[in-house]
Amino acid sequence: MRIAQIAPLFEAVPPKLYGGTERVVSWLTEELVSMGHEVTLFASGDSMTAAKLEPVWPQAIRLDPAIRDWIAAYAVLMEYVAQRAHQFDVLHFHVDYFPLSLFSRLGVPFMTTLHGRLDLPEFKAVYETFPNAPFVSISDSQRLPLPRQNWVGTVLHGLPPQLLTPPAARTGEDYLAFLGRVSPEKGVDRAIRIAARAGMKLKIAAKVDKVDQEYFDAEIKPLLATGQVEFIGEINDAQKPAFLGNARALLFPIRWPEPFGLVMIEAMACGTPVIAFRHGSVPEVMDDGVSGFIVDDEDQAVAALGRLDSIDRAGVRAQFERRFTARRMAEDYVALYRRLSRRPDLSLVEAEAAD
Repeated sequence: MRIAQIAPLFEAVPPKLYGGTERVVSWLTEELVSMGHEVTLFASGDSMTAAKLEPVWPQAIRLDPAIRDWIAAYAVLMEYVAQRAHQFDVLHFHVDYFPLSLFSRLGVPFMTTLHGRLDLPEFKAVYETFPNAPFVSISDSQRLPLPRQNWVGTVLHGLPPQLLTPPAARTGEDYLAFLGRVSPEKGVDRAIRIAARAGMKLKIAAKVDKVDQEYFDAEIKPLLATGQVEFIGEINDAQKPAFLGNARALLFPIRWPEPFGLVMIEAMACGTPVIAFRHGSVPEVMDDGVSGFIVDDEDQAVAALGRLDSIDRAGVRAQFERRFTARRMAEDYVALYRRLSRRPDLSLVEAEAAD
């Protein structure tokens, strides 16, 4: 198939450091190429891909200090793709609501994977303006705020099986890991308290966005001195196998409706069990008692740390291989592409009935 992948412009594809959506777009794009599809990636010019790259903006917006109005770059992206839209069997967008007005009128097969939270009032207003636009969710729980949208499928994320692997021999260092972003909803404060109560060291590999700097300075910095806490900062994919693979467990103590939670499957790829709070996608991603434990509060999280020896780390990796590879993700998307490209004016259920 001739497939267009339209990525966000905030980070390169793949991102140099933090960047969940761009990382998933990269894994999907490369897997589609390996499956023999003709793939074009619309992304920033500093992206790297085996697909044909259409560099819509010179470099990732987050790395460009000259950018003051990032929406201007997205206006360029939409027009750039629109001019080439009829060259493809399907257009796959990863840029929220930006394509909806224009591409709903072009008569070309397109779909949008929504990667973020959908429980804000303004999202309800904008998405319900386009009731027939086809959307893909990254978990069933992500859909709950917008049940009336034209959801054509749920595709759980996947990553290349050899990207992150368990270490050949663990270092024996006894610590817990927190990976991701420092913000109130990610629960790094909870992670610090859980580790302290368990008497264990906590290593934090996390990004601090500008919007969260005040929170980090006021709420998290004081906690860093209260126990055995090591703040590492952002890390890249090459650093993750050692960071995750040598940890006793990954703490995922979120307090928001997480749409997916990529760090959970990154830990699983390294054979590391996850202790995750029961919010959003967690019950869909985690197999309680197999890939880790699902808990409801800090007390249960501390108790779960005492049961880690019951988790088989080889079994954690095996569960990743069964459920969360990039090939499985790509095959799921190709099935959607094929059905949607036959009848772009219909929902997938209607398209199947028409075949």
